[in-house]
Amino acid sequence: MRIFRFLFFIVLIISPLLNAEAQLLEKAGQLIHTTFNGSGNDSVIVENHIISDSARLQELELQLQEMKLNEILLRTELDKAVNLNSSADSIRLAEQKLRVDSLREHTQGVPVVVDGDTLFSLYANRGGYSALDRATMVSDNILKIAHDRKMRNDTIHALETDGYTDIMYGDKVILSLTDNDALWQNTTRKELAQEYIPLLDSKISELREGHSIKEILIRAGLFILVLAVQYLLFKLTNYLFRKLRAHILRFQENRLHPIFIRDYELLNKEQQGKILIFLSNLVRYFIIFIQLTFSVPILFAIFPQTEKLALKIFLYILEPIKMIFTAVVEYIPNLFIIIIIWLCIKYLIKGIRYIAREIENEKLKISGFYPDWARPTFNIVRFLLYAFMIAMIYPYLPGSDSGVFQGISVFVGLIISLGSSTVIGNIIAGLVITYMRPFKLGDRIRLNDTTGNVIEKTPFVTRLRTTKNEVVTIPNSFIMSSHTVNFSESARQFGLIIHTTVTIGYDAPWRQVHQLLINAARMTPGVLEHPKPFVLETELQDYYPCYQINAYIKDADKIGDIMTALHQNIQDIFNEAGVEIMSPHYYAKRDGSESTIPQEYRNAD
Repeated sequence: MRIFRFLFFIVLIISPLLNAEAQLLEKAGQLIHTTFNGSGNDSVIVENHIISDSARLQELELQLQEMKLNEILLRTELDKAVNLNSSADSIRLAEQKLRVDSLREHTQGVPVVVDGDTLFSLYANRGGYSALDRATMVSDNILKIAHDRKMRNDTIHALETDGYTDIMYGDKVILSLTDNDALWQNTTRKELAQEYIPLLDSKISELREGHSIKEILIRAGLFILVLAVQYLLFKLTNYLFRKLRAHILRFQENRLHPIFIRDYELLNKEQQGKILIFLSNLVRYFIIFIQLTFSVPILFAIFPQTEKLALKIFLYILEPIKMIFTAVVEYIPNLFIIIIIWLCIKYLIKGIRYIAREIENEKLKISGFYPDWARPTFNIVRFLLYAFMIAMIYPYLPGSDSGVFQGISVFVGLIISLGSSTVIGNIIAGLVITYMRPFKLGDRIRLNDTTGNVIEKTPFVTRLRTTKNEVVTIPNSFIMSSHTVNFSESARQFGLIIHTTVTIGYDAPWRQVHQLLINAARMTPGVLEHPKPFVLETELQDYYPCYQINAYIKDADKIGDIMTALHQNIQDIFNEAGVEIMSPHYYAKRDGSESTIPQEYRNAD
């Protein structure tokens, strides 16, 4: 506005000068005409007038030259002002362009969406309207024009005004473009209007055609056609799967056989047929779901009013599938890492298992490492390796960094830590028992008041079978706090000593009793010849001495049978020798009755 005011001021100054010059020329012409057409009598007067007019003319010429000089100076100043203003406008436009370029990286335009289609985007505000308000008004204008059947068909054109370019449909303004709009699109207003006009024209024509009676009838026919096709597909799918079901039943009767695992029948023919029918039904439901996935969005997409809903339904179905597919594709590198870790741990465990078997079979001997340690040590190492594998794989599991996954992990860890103190104690006791080696499988042991053979050792409990075939389960922590007697270990290394005690009266010679007991032991099956059986006299009671026979055996599991046979042999040997197995009670009378000392000792006296 300042530029226009300045130009108007210059024009006002120059106009009088131009008028004065024109008047001066007119007067000079009149004077010359008078001079050449005047009478002779007035020659002197005319001459005087000529002289005075010449002086006046020279004066006027000087004034005219001065005015022309001023005009030239004014024009020069005007050109400078115009150039300066143009430079200022160029600088201002450049600054606006730089500002727009800097904002373009962080500002997203407001799309003009009409009937689900995005035509273009607006970035700049206009007057008191934001870009969002302008986009909404443009969409409303297009819909009003397209739906108003009273409006005649007209062409869209651009109308240039002072600082704006209006895109018109007849006498209706669809959109007003400003210089800022052009700057945001890196073009001019005229070029931007020519770019938008075909888009708007095409959309209005499309909307007009979509709401015609002919178009509605066509869409209704397409709707009925899609329904019919879907119905036929549904019938065809059910028909094919009924045929498949009948084929499965025939296949079940003629071709299927029961599946056995050793002596256990896992699946019979009927169960296998039911599984195949169940799987076929799953496939049928999946195929029908795929059909509906395409047919339902197509039905909604036929009419413009429900086209957006069709797109939403399709996205509801497509987005989860896309998300799953994308997640699977993105997870492939992590899956490869997990497979590599698993393969490394797997083959490492195989190598350790081979070494453990060699040690257990005593093919490989390591000083200080017993063969019965091989299997439990392998189990411990395998557990630690699997725990290490899980710790390495955990960060690569899907959802491992989510709060829900971490919360579940913490909850499970808390439950295990609170409820497993006794369990952990039994596990630790089982490990200690393993490496203490107080017994092993098959050993005959006595644990407090329980005697039996070890039939099972687990990290938690140990089970014994008593001589009465009773299975006793004992926690490992209880074994750690009790004393254990191992009969089999001594029998294998040194020979287990069995013993029993008999009491014979003082009237039987002790040497004879010793020999009889040793003979009875040697006759007993399971008693070793070497070391030899021996007799201990444990007590000399008031009425009888106590004789204890001791014998060596190797098979601790038959200790009950051996003791029974020993007792039977003692009775037989003593009966054959005429020695009574009894404990007499004596009443000594010092009135000359016979002494209880054996006759041989008395004869020696």
